Amino acid sequence: MRVNLQTVGNTGMQLGSVVENAARRHPHNTIRLDHDLYLFPGTRLFTVRGLKEMVDDVSERLASAGVRRGDYVAIYHPHTFDIPVIAYATSRIGAVPVMLSPGLDAATVGAMLPRIPDPWLISNREVNVDVSDLAVRGRTLVTGPAEDWADAIQDFPRDIRAVSVKAQPADPALVTHTSGTTGIPKMAIHTQFSLQARYRPQAAGVSLVRKKEPVAIHVSFVHSRMYSAMKIALNRGFPILVLAHSDIGSAAVEMASFQPGIIEAHPNTFVEWEPLARDEREPLGNVKYFSSTFDALHPRTITTTLAATKRRFPIFAQLYGQSETGPIVARAYTQFRKHDEDARCVGIPFPGMTSVRVTPRNGVRPSRKTPGYIEVRSQGRAVGFLGEQGRYDEMCRDDWWRMGDVGYVTRKGCLHMLDREVDLVSGIDSTLEVEDHLLQRLPELSEVVIIEGAGGVPQPIVCTHGDVPLDPERWANSTLDLPTLAAPVQRSLDELPHTATEKIRRTALKSQLDNGNDS
Repeated sequence: MRVNLQTVGNTGMQLGSVVENAARRHPHNTIRLDHDLYLFPGTRLFTVRGLKEMVDDVSERLASAGVRRGDYVAIYHPHTFDIPVIAYATSRIGAVPVMLSPGLDAATVGAMLPRIPDPWLISNREVNVDVSDLAVRGRTLVTGPAEDWADAIQDFPRDIRAVSVKAQPADPALVTHTSGTTGIPKMAIHTQFSLQARYRPQAAGVSLVRKKEPVAIHVSFVHSRMYSAMKIALNRGFPILVLAHSDIGSAAVEMASFQPGIIEAHPNTFVEWEPLARDEREPLGNVKYFSSTFDALHPRTITTTLAATKRRFPIFAQLYGQSETGPIVARAYTQFRKHDEDARCVGIPFPGMTSVRVTPRNGVRPSRKTPGYIEVRSQGRAVGFLGEQGRYDEMCRDDWWRMGDVGYVTRKGCLHMLDREVDLVSGIDSTLEVEDHLLQRLPELSEVVIIEGAGGVPQPIVCTHGDVPLDPERWANSTLDLPTLAAPVQRSLDELPHTATEKIRRTALKSQLDNGNDS
């Protein structure tokens, strides 16, 4: 993407300086965790100044270990706040953090590491696979005790010469990977410029928040959204609760105590958290602003969540985008809007920052019945795929980026996203819309996913709250006016394959069913 940096006025996020700058402005602001750290055991509550000291400590030990400006550092670590600390520390000394989800298996990580030029690897023996098989000779560090295949970060002395490095706007700042719903994830390269560009529209929205609202964040630590959300909260001096765990019991306890005024979480997390609306401790009672990026939310989830707060005129902000682009369009919901109207509408672009168009499929004008390919332009778009620039170039057409979704744009300029291209099922205009209807009609459902089943018949996979058996009669009555569906297959939510941002990996789920694992 060709962008005139002078006209945009974007000098870059300077990821390595985010915490340092926040510590100067709001040194006593607090950060609270729902989990323990490996690098700093027993530290669950600290100030922004304390976070700066952690980042300084780690960056100076990494420099002592030999990490240098321009090096790529793969972070493949259990899902703890150590990941952002290491990312900030890596960036502080001019190296580039490459974020690998702890949910990736060894084979996938093994396929991704060779794409990284001369990488370092930072991990922990408690990640879900045997990391020793992935160790990079002489360039693997761990956050726990030293191993015969890796040195411990904490065993290196601090090198006080590891001062904050000033990066240029076009310099690589962060590498994150795509969801991997259709194969080996691609690794998107974000620059200082593109990170700041995707931060700007979100910061503009939060600028309307006048009070120092406590903010709870449950976002994948390896996703670029985590670093935008953290910068917004740190710059505004909001007290921060960082949740590594999404399970209902833990979330209820933490949020009932913290009483957040703002919550940022994945769409599927909000679905999982619907029972919090009925919790007598009122963990959502003080929330004024709900925010979710990545995908469209189900109307039932928005209605349930907004009804749980005691604040006047709460707002649910939904942003649609992807790893490669950042947020593209946005839509706001209130308690006074019927949320099942135009549920597939994901919003309108950010003026002067993002653009959307829908191109025809098979030469037919895009509409609800004949959705087209969604393409976007964004100043926050990644600049390439690490080790796979050809794949990146294939997705760009005259500076327009193919999202991999299908939909249409209304006369009012609203983008309607109906399905992923790879998830289209014959006989259904939008599987997501059918899923919306089922969740709305069957409150006992915690998730429903429709994929193409045997013989091309749409196959629903359902999960219920508490894994209560689904009532066949209620299901039959709820599907009378819907396209013909196969009999539902019931699963526990944790049995479904998920991405790092908790989306269902539909291709992997279809493979499970095709292989006969449907009981």
